[in-house]
Amino acid sequence: MAHHPFRFGVVAAHARSGEEWAAKARHIEALGYATLVIPDNLQHTLAPLPALAVAATATRTLRVGTYVLANDYRNPVMLAKDAATLDLLSGGRFELGIGAGRPTAATESRMLGVPFEAGGVRLARLAESLAIIKPLLAGQRVTATGPQYGAADAEISPLPIQQPRLPILIAGSGPRLLALAAREADIVALGVGPEANEAVVAEKIALLREAAGERFGQLEININLMMVGEQMPRWIAAQFGANAGQLARSGAIPVLTGTTDAMCETLEQRRETLGISYIMVSDGLLEALAPVVERLAGR
Repeated sequence: MAHHPFRFGVVAAHARSGEEWAAKARHIEALGYATLVIPDNLQHTLAPLPALAVAATATRTLRVGTYVLANDYRNPVMLAKDAATLDLLSGGRFELGIGAGRPTAATESRMLGVPFEAGGVRLARLAESLAIIKPLLAGQRVTATGPQYGAADAEISPLPIQQPRLPILIAGSGPRLLALAAREADIVALGVGPEANEAVVAEKIALLREAAGERFGQLEININLMMVGEQMPRWIAAQFGANAGQLARSGAIPVLTGTTDAMCETLEQRRETLGISYIMVSDGLLEALAPVVERLAGR
């Protein structure tokens, strides 16, 4: 089976100034990373789309993306317009990451004055949103009659540079969301905790394969590493109650340890057995992974 070339990305969301943010983007690019992506939070982080516009302006080849936008926070027609504009202004370097929203996002929904719906409702809204966004980005006119979204002869211009449309990443963990991603996404970000072993990840990929059918080979599969070498960000330890020593010995898929040679061998083996080729790290781990990026990027 043919494999996608390795790509590496950095998840970043903080800066004290525009120059600091631009410098971070340039450093990520200089280290050979393919993408800079940003999460979607109301508090404590930069707003995704304007921050990505600045990062794109500060760089030449670095692709920029959302990881991931909460679908319920934005009108799909306006999001398509924003995505097309950002792709145009970045010279065709934008990737739209979108999801149904974190189960823990109820507080942010209250801040926005919108209901925090059950997972099934949020999933249905995401499916409807994609049915509007994707044809708009491809230059089509769209009419939608709900039940969640309505649009009458909607169209956007200018269109994105990337055609037939810019890449769409969908993040998910559960079977229904993975099935939607398998049908609609170009890139699938697997939502797993730091202790997820190969069997857990293989089960999710089997769900993707079944739902995607013939298009499975087109999917780029992404995972976010939570430990590289001996380094693990404090927020991961706090959020998941993870222990660095235990994780290092666990063989978990979001963990990469050993020498540079060993880490490269592990990633190549995981691509062979699981199809994972797009590797993400938080900006606290970008230096730790840099030797691997230098060795494997694009291969």
